[in-house]
Amino acid sequence: MCVCSTVLSLTNTRANSLTEIGFYHLKTTPLERALPRLLERAAKDGLRIVVRAGSAERVEHLNQLLWTYDDSSFLPHGSVRDGNASRQPIFLTAAEGNPNAAGMLILVDGAHAASLDGFTRICDMFDGNDETAVDAARQRWREAKAAGHALTYWEQTASGWVKRGTDG
Repeated sequence: MCVCSTVLSLTNTRANSLTEIGFYHLKTTPLERALPRLLERAAKDGLRIVVRAGSAERVEHLNQLLWTYDDSSFLPHGSVRDGNASRQPIFLTAAEGNPNAAGMLILVDGAHAASLDGFTRICDMFDGNDETAVDAARQRWREAKAAGHALTYWEQTASGWVKRGTDG
């Protein structure tokens, strides 16, 4: 089963063009294993993606991870260090913006998105084993709800992702 496969089917169908945001509560698989699987699926579907991390150091960690996580896989990606953002199907950053004209935004490490312009799919992945991360995700949920976005909450279990709630 693809991690966050349901976020890949999200579409922006609301008349007021607000974005649908999926919150993904990582409990059994760490981000370092879940993120590459999500990116593989999204890339296979032809999606352009921005992965926004909490710091430049974390971007570099994820950049290295995506080169080495599986000897039999290849995920074309880059970061500011690599340049040519517009040519990267997957762009890793700690900054605001949409430098590769992506339709999908993946937020990790508690990264925020001041603007969702241009994105039709949002995946907010957070570590369910870190109470600070869970509290921060709850705050992002409240902010997104107040802004009128359609929200879904997915909890990772030993057998896969379980939809636990929606709002919107």
